[in-house]
Amino acid sequence: MLTITKSMIEKISKIMDLDKKEKEILSKYFKIQKANLKIKKHSYKAFRIIHNNSLGPGKGGIRYHPNVSEDEVKSLSFWMSLKNSLAGLPFGGAKGGIIVDPKKLSQDELQELSRKYVRAFHKHMGQDKDVPAPDVYTNPQIMSWMLDEFEKINDKKEPGFITGKPVELGGIRLRNDSTSKGGFIIFNELAKKENIKNSRIAIQGFGNAGYFMAKHLSKNIVAVSDSSGGIYDPKGLNIDKVKNIKDEKGSVQNYSAKKISNKELLELDIDILVLAALENQITKENASRIKAGYIIELANGPISNDADGILFKKKITVIPDILANSGGVVGSYFEWLQNKTGTGFEDSYIERMFDQKMKETFNKVYNEYKNSKHDMRTAAYVIAIRRILDAERLRGRI
Repeated sequence: MLTITKSMIEKISKIMDLDKKEKEILSKYFKIQKANLKIKKHSYKAFRIIHNNSLGPGKGGIRYHPNVSEDEVKSLSFWMSLKNSLAGLPFGGAKGGIIVDPKKLSQDELQELSRKYVRAFHKHMGQDKDVPAPDVYTNPQIMSWMLDEFEKINDKKEPGFITGKPVELGGIRLRNDSTSKGGFIIFNELAKKENIKNSRIAIQGFGNAGYFMAKHLSKNIVAVSDSSGGIYDPKGLNIDKVKNIKDEKGSVQNYSAKKISNKELLELDIDILVLAALENQITKENASRIKAGYIIELANGPISNDADGILFKKKITVIPDILANSGGVVGSYFEWLQNKTGTGFEDSYIERMFDQKMKETFNKVYNEYKNSKHDMRTAAYVIAIRRILDAERLRGRI
């Protein structure tokens, strides 16, 4: 992943005509922290990395996964810098992770691991320093344990230290499906601009983000998939029934429809393809076979660098991840703001402000895209990097 980050910086540097100092700023990491967390006889390597803090405190999730690595966390913290900057938020980019399979831990061991993570890094965290959130295989319960540990250590209440919490501990109702809700708003704005109607939509990935996106778009869904495979019905799927069957039997493939592979779903003759699963799903090997006119990246990095150029030549419009899935961090921003100010915002106010923020960000990217010779991903990167470098310049670091 770090190789992709470096190649992207080189590509954008040429487009923006960045000098050596500006490239160094983008390539530099403000803080790299590591620790070994011991639970019984096992030791788990943990990371918390802040890429850039020129716009505000670090902001980014914590993932628990066997494939976590320092390079991955570095790359993800860089992408969080861009995502937060693009959305106009007062945050820098950060990310964290633990090399662990959480499914192999008991609930007590999971709690102990989460508390030890905070003990390892608490001096560098806080609502004005670095604000974590849930990511892969972490959830509101884990955020609750981390909040409790942080407040015990510091002997004060600071709910703004972490986002993605339960409502009872200062979370907001919007946060649970903010990623998909943001993606849905982006889709609607795109549909207005491009006059998209009566779309046939396929969604790869039926986890939290994929399911909620399917709910928002339920009338037009003809295919969905999970890790076991997918289902396809050109007449449309009953999303509530698909969800019930997946919950009861473990896979969407138990639903009464044509069974297809994840590979086949990607290459269906459809209008909109929503990628809500894993990275590198569309590569140079299959990009030429993609038939959808529009792709929405609800997952992080589902399209490889070399596939981007192929899709652009095919005139397939890609809504990049740092725009399409930014609803998660925008929702987190309103939670953090509520906690930091001690103000209890009405749900309707948060919904209205969230909607406005997502639309503003989309239109900013869309206008840049239309006024350039590049794809929408490049347009988003240019806007995000410009804001970071402007902040660095104003601080006298460039």
